[in-house]
Amino acid sequence: MSYVDEVYESVVAKNPSEPEFHQAVKEVLDSLRPVIDANEEVYRREALLERMVEPERVVMFRVPWVDDQGQVQVNKGYRVQFNSAIGPYKGGLRLHPSVNLGIIKFLGFEQVFKNSLTGLPIGGGKGGSDFDPKGKSDREVMAFCQSFMTELYRHIGADTDVPAGDIGVGAREIGFLFGQYKRIRDVYEGVLTGKGLTYGGSLVRTQATGYGLLYLTEELLKLNGKDLAGKTVAVSGAGNVAIYAIEKAYQLGAKPVTCTDSTGWVYDPEGIDLAALKEIKEVKRARLSEYTKYRPNAQYHEGKGVWSTKCDVALPCATQNELTLDDAKLLVENGCFAVCEGANMPTTLEATKYLQDNGIIFAPGKAANAGGVATSALEMSQNSERLSWSFEEVDAKLQGIMVNICHNMVDAAKKYGFEGNYVVGANAAGFEKVAEAMLAQGVC
Repeated sequence: MSYVDEVYESVVAKNPSEPEFHQAVKEVLDSLRPVIDANEEVYRREALLERMVEPERVVMFRVPWVDDQGQVQVNKGYRVQFNSAIGPYKGGLRLHPSVNLGIIKFLGFEQVFKNSLTGLPIGGGKGGSDFDPKGKSDREVMAFCQSFMTELYRHIGADTDVPAGDIGVGAREIGFLFGQYKRIRDVYEGVLTGKGLTYGGSLVRTQATGYGLLYLTEELLKLNGKDLAGKTVAVSGAGNVAIYAIEKAYQLGAKPVTCTDSTGWVYDPEGIDLAALKEIKEVKRARLSEYTKYRPNAQYHEGKGVWSTKCDVALPCATQNELTLDDAKLLVENGCFAVCEGANMPTTLEATKYLQDNGIIFAPGKAANAGGVATSALEMSQNSERLSWSFEEVDAKLQGIMVNICHNMVDAAKKYGFEGNYVVGANAAGFEKVAEAMLAQGVC
């Protein structure tokens, strides 16, 4: 049995009932076979893979809080500090009913390689809770966030672990979390990213993941002899990533025609009305079913089905495993030639293989959606320097980082004989840096 298979079987045995984590480990290790086989003797002796798939630290805790009716509620909180070989732990906090330990570990594991790809000195971590902010009042969200941070503060710090936002954690939640950290620790430091501009946040942070996705997509298409301008783009999601992917797609000359939320999806043949989408989701925090009130010619559909739309480029920006094998077949049938992931692992393994086998340009999330964490690291730099950079300065740095990620991914794929396979390329480029750092630091 190969070293990769041994480690994967061990992960499954030691971490039962964590399918998302198993999936992430399998995807990464399978794609790294050529890298690992070339260095198997050293990696086996140093148990490099065994150390890499085991988080350095897992913190689980209860989060009690009081709702507006005076009822005490209890949620589960998590912080997985996966790997600090190249810098302090860095990764978002997710608030969603689906959150469990397996999902947080999968996200943390992916974050290690994503952060490495940015070229910035940040390790990988992830956290969150099964708390659902939807339908909660501001006071209830504050109560939860303050309780959550009352435990989390012991485990984080500007040079230790710097959380950020993720699903369910936006500017409101980051503000409450930061306020409680400052209140308890009596220090003013860049312990969280995604902060408001009045208290240490960075320009472009809100737009970063969506903008970064389009910067990488544009560069990757260029390297494959194609142009993004004039193309029809299908987008899933209606959060920050999707909204600003749509915004940047317009700026680069493409036409985005779809978006989705947890209840349904919109198809607007004339192109998504960005102002309407922002008002619905960022101001009203309403459902996408409201969209047709702004654009009567658009179509709203309940449930899933967004990938049945005819498009040139697909950008899944919602959540994990949203693009299935059946969806992949529809995309190929409808003439789609590129799929670039804005969310974390939104494409199933079967769908990914089908897309690659059918010649689709496929950019994995750890590369394509690295813009968010890259700009978070730029926010950390600004906090350390006690400076605030202009929008144009941060945006230019972001574009440079994403273009560099794209080229590193493409070059790594070629290096190991898998030209055009950007899953291998992204994983190999991210893995090499982490592996070298871990070996240099000894057994720890």
